[in-house]
Amino acid sequence: MKKTIFSLTAALIVLTTAVFGAHMYVGENNTNVSETENGVKAEKETTAETGTKTNALVAYFSCTGTTEQIAEYISSGTSADLYEIIAADPYTDEDLDYTDSSSRTTKEQNNSSARPEISGLVEDMDQYDIVFIGYPIWHGQAPRIISTFLESYDFSGKTIVPFCTSHSSGIGSSDTNLHSLCSDSTAWIDGRRFASGTSGDEVMEWVNSLNLDISEVKTVGEFDFESKTVLLNSGYEMPIMGLGTYSLSDEECAVSIAALLEARGRLIDTAYMYHNEAAVGKAVRESDVPREEIFVITKLYPNQYDSAAEAIDEALEKMGLDYIDMMLLHHPGTNDVEAYKAMEQAVADGKIRSIGLSNWYVEELTEFLPQVTITPALVQNEIHPYYQENDVIPFIQSLGIVVQGWYPFGGRGYTAELLSDETISAIAAIHDVTSAQVILRWNLQKGVVVIPGSSNPDHIRENLDLFGFELTNEEMEQINALDRNEKHDWY
Repeated sequence: MKKTIFSLTAALIVLTTAVFGAHMYVGENNTNVSETENGVKAEKETTAETGTKTNALVAYFSCTGTTEQIAEYISSGTSADLYEIIAADPYTDEDLDYTDSSSRTTKEQNNSSARPEISGLVEDMDQYDIVFIGYPIWHGQAPRIISTFLESYDFSGKTIVPFCTSHSSGIGSSDTNLHSLCSDSTAWIDGRRFASGTSGDEVMEWVNSLNLDISEVKTVGEFDFESKTVLLNSGYEMPIMGLGTYSLSDEECAVSIAALLEARGRLIDTAYMYHNEAAVGKAVRESDVPREEIFVITKLYPNQYDSAAEAIDEALEKMGLDYIDMMLLHHPGTNDVEAYKAMEQAVADGKIRSIGLSNWYVEELTEFLPQVTITPALVQNEIHPYYQENDVIPFIQSLGIVVQGWYPFGGRGYTAELLSDETISAIAAIHDVTSAQVILRWNLQKGVVVIPGSSNPDHIRENLDLFGFELTNEEMEQINALDRNEKHDWY
């Protein structure tokens, strides 16, 4: 699966905000927004799914609110992130008295080397290809704080689009003077002046006329129901549904994986203890599907932790693959930290692309994570309607880690009871789907990747057909109410 390049620093900022909270305030249009300490504003999320993000940033400096309004129009119309350039020493009304030759703004504007300090940074500037920069016109020029902003980052290879606000003056030489502060490789688009009261339609008419390549950027952990993938914190994309191969023999593996790939499924889960890694690798190698389109997960068992580096090489050799998409530790055990560090080294060596854990819960994660360097990209746990982990899933997701559920149908000996559950069957009848499809869709809507096991090609195809219906909030709550905290395996 392809790797999406994004700023790890940005991910850490998002995660820190998710765990420790954000400063909340109500904007001028009464829309709840959150402001992180670096000044980037974003609409408050009300569900697990995040809003669309793009490769564009709107950075603005505003004292009276006029420039802020234009910036918000651009941000709203393009889904670009919004960043307010805030002076470390805020400007007062007296500072803004342009008629006073001794006022702060007059002195700064008369001093081309003045660089007012900015409070906060855009920590994730690397992820943006296009940067809109907005400012008011002061004495015919951009405020010197804009110079501070431009000199604080490397805009090489980026496109900068300036815009200004004023009552009468045009953008004038402010545009040219700012351009000179950037490297030769910075693309600079001619700016535009907007007056107070300019409508959002007029602003977006200008933005659209620029024909900029403003594209959507995926967010770590966000399920894309169109591409049927999720972006991991490792930068790679993983399918959100696939096939679990637990208890499948070599022959069953070959048939099942062929059915999965034929139905456009691309996620396969195996493990050392399943004793079918070789069969999985053979099926992948012999398929007509390009290797980079298939996502293979395998796991080290605790009896391998003492010699994890050798076990990783053994898995690669057994499967006959050049790399493993994801390797997990099967469950906590002696020397699990050392085994994880061996996986970290394998990532550096290009043997593994992403790493994670299986059967780790809140207490285990809290103790384990401070001891390792690479944050797990995935945690795989038992999850089904009778054992929902409603306290564990949000905790894991708040860390920027994707959750995957095994035993989605309750596991052997419990599947029949779960699939015939009256509540689930009734919901399935409403949508004209099977109970299995309802359970899998319930998982997806909770942000849980599903890997149901099956050796039946018809069931495998059915388990991938989850996007022609959607459960209502009421139906989700009905299934949530089935939780018995009933674990069906000891891990």
